[in-house]
Amino acid sequence: MYIIKTMKNFWKNLPKPIMVLAPMADVTDVSFRYVIAKYGKPDVMWTEFVSADGIVLAPEKGRMKLLKDLEYSEIERPIVAQLFSSKPENMEKACQLVRELGFDGVDINMGCPDKSIEKQGCGSAMIKNPILAKEIIAAAKRGAGDMPVSVKTRLGYNRDELETWLPELLSAEPAVITIHARTRKEMSKVPARWERVKRAVEIRDELKSKTLIFGNGDALDIADAHKKVAETGCDGVMLGRAIFGNPFLFSVDPRQFSVVQRLEALIEHTKKYEEKLGGIKSFHIMKKHFKSYLKNIPNSKHLCMDLMNTETAGEVEGLITKFLSSHF
Repeated sequence: MYIIKTMKNFWKNLPKPIMVLAPMADVTDVSFRYVIAKYGKPDVMWTEFVSADGIVLAPEKGRMKLLKDLEYSEIERPIVAQLFSSKPENMEKACQLVRELGFDGVDINMGCPDKSIEKQGCGSAMIKNPILAKEIIAAAKRGAGDMPVSVKTRLGYNRDELETWLPELLSAEPAVITIHARTRKEMSKVPARWERVKRAVEIRDELKSKTLIFGNGDALDIADAHKKVAETGCDGVMLGRAIFGNPFLFSVDPRQFSVVQRLEALIEHTKKYEEKLGGIKSFHIMKKHFKSYLKNIPNSKHLCMDLMNTETAGEVEGLITKFLSSHF
């Protein structure tokens, strides 16, 4: 049985600028989001992106595995589920489920450059089909009811199409549009062009839209995010890669967290991963975090190598405890 606890259009109640956590596949899962929420909670959190088609059409076993990507804890609120689909009927049904699961909002991925996603007509491929993109937003709204629907996208596909692409999205009246300030072709190979986020705000204002505009790309930390808000006039910033190895990123406490605190957070993250995702996802996925947590820690090279050979949270805790007792 599901209990609906959604916060009706919570976006209107948040003070600006709004600092949010980016959805990143095999990174911002339920275990890492829990640790982030505990040590430095952003204003809003996103899940990893999930296939709406899979949720609706997959056999029960596959469906239950996908639903693990939509698991969350109460301390994460407000929490937004990110979905992708090129089929309006599946998006509508998936948003109904997301609402039943108690999420506060739903976000549609229209920016992922992964070829397997694009082959389904999803992610960045949506930029090439604005009519379908608007149909997907409308379907999401029907399924979401009074739950706000947002969109994450890019400047364009092969070239900057902001002047034509953004008005199409704004006409569908999503609550928020997050713009990764690069094209699909550019991936993350060039610096994010935040002057185009500023232009996005201008376009929004010219069209008298009430949609919030967030910028995304190359925000180094909260101070840098606030600088980008001041320069562009955007309503908020989505931070992604800056969270690697740093669950304290959104903390209001400006002090430098110690090595001990960082490694204790890694232990907790690993234990939570094993608790929530053990037997469902490979422990190898957790290992991508080790190097980030250990970055700039003196004498940690061998620890990192040893951690890469672990298979359990217990082994990780043992190695880190030994390292801390020897060096700190």
